[in-house]
Amino acid sequence: MNQAEVLPTAFDLPVRRPWVSLRASRNNETATSTSIRTSQSDPEFKLPKRSSLAIILLTNVLMQISFFIIVSSSNLYAEHLGGTATFSGIVIGIPTAISGLTLLPLMKYDQGRYRRPLNFACASSILGHVLYALAYKANWLYLILLGRMVSGLSFTFFMYSKRYCSDSRIVGLRRRTTLAGWLVVGQAVGFSFGPFIGGVLYKVGFSNSVFNGFTSPAWLMAAVWAAFWALTQVYFEDVQEETPTTVEPPAMEMEVIANAGSSSATPADSKKSLVTAQVTNVEHGSIPHEPFKMTAPQWGVTVTMCWFAMTCFFILGAWEANIPVFTGSDSQLNPFHFSPFAAGNLIALGGVCTFPFLLANVFLARRFQDRYTLAVGTFLGSTGLFVMLAILNTRSVNYASLFMSWFLVALGFNLSSTVTLSLLSKQLPGKWNTRTSMVIQYSNYTGRVTGAIWGGSGVSVGMLNYVGMQIAIVGIGAILFSTLWRNLKAKTG
Repeated sequence: MNQAEVLPTAFDLPVRRPWVSLRASRNNETATSTSIRTSQSDPEFKLPKRSSLAIILLTNVLMQISFFIIVSSSNLYAEHLGGTATFSGIVIGIPTAISGLTLLPLMKYDQGRYRRPLNFACASSILGHVLYALAYKANWLYLILLGRMVSGLSFTFFMYSKRYCSDSRIVGLRRRTTLAGWLVVGQAVGFSFGPFIGGVLYKVGFSNSVFNGFTSPAWLMAAVWAAFWALTQVYFEDVQEETPTTVEPPAMEMEVIANAGSSSATPADSKKSLVTAQVTNVEHGSIPHEPFKMTAPQWGVTVTMCWFAMTCFFILGAWEANIPVFTGSDSQLNPFHFSPFAAGNLIALGGVCTFPFLLANVFLARRFQDRYTLAVGTFLGSTGLFVMLAILNTRSVNYASLFMSWFLVALGFNLSSTVTLSLLSKQLPGKWNTRTSMVIQYSNYTGRVTGAIWGGSGVSVGMLNYVGMQIAIVGIGAILFSTLWRNLKAKTG
């Protein structure tokens, strides 16, 4: 009888403790269930609370819309205030540079949680949009740049949304690519509806010095962010702080159980039980904690994922900035001469057409490995680039060919961007989640900033050079993942 009572505790198996109240047990179960939901009690399938997850995903959508809603009209807004197309590209891309500079200081105050960064994102986004809108009334070119820089502070939450969806405390290993897929769906919503809404508001006009075609997108987003901030205070539940668990020496507990379990226990049995518990405790406590060291293949995978994180956002950012500039320019290759409204519609149409495929990817991610998604996305995006290069070289640009190129680029590189963080997080320890999220996000920042500037300068440097640079960058990535193909294998989901 004594051994039957000692062994479960010695091997850390559940033991019934009659002195633990039923009410305390129920409270613990309730606290756990409100922060994390599990599927079939398997930690690899766990998910956070739905309302909190919805807040994170909606924040991502609003940030994407905020980034893109000014794309269709920023070129003319900058020209109205005395700027150039290149300055417009800087206005589009500068928020990511600012968020990159702000991210490291902010991480010192986030306490490993998400409430503070979320509040910071909402407040700075509201202020940034207001400043951007006031530039027209003030007739000051650099105020739109300042407004976008303040908005860039809110884009620090791009990293936190990625970290949340791969946080081992609340998201299982086989749910990370699925949640990353939802983030990319939100990304598609942003670059589709953002330029479309901005183009519609520009076309409507609202001819006054405060609320007009240039400023109305910013006023609209400021109001939306204010309402959303109020919702986050009600529905968002932060991740619980991890408290160090103190392990009591089990020797005394074993002695009490052994003596209380049966009046017929002999001193020899009690001594044997005490020694067994002490030896087990020493064995568990004497294992030294060795720091994790990355292997050469893991370094290679990390470099590859960072390169593709940069590549995807460089190309997407370049096209989103270039389409309004190119289609509205006097270039001999341009047969359109689009207004901001028409350019925004073209961007939005390409994004909308990617929705069914990106939604399908959310569910197919549970069946296919991340490396296959990366390969398919890269192939589709590269096909779009080569089609664009061909129609520019043959001077056969028309709406159908330009749309097909943009659709393939948008679909392919959005698809590839779903796996950069999830694949890396599956190959590194969960405690490294902040590090992996940060390196991927900085890669995204690098691509977004340089891509927007490159896209704004596309007509100036030559459209063939503009597309050729993108093909070269993808080619380097293709060499990397072809070399490390076997090392990119990871669990599905």
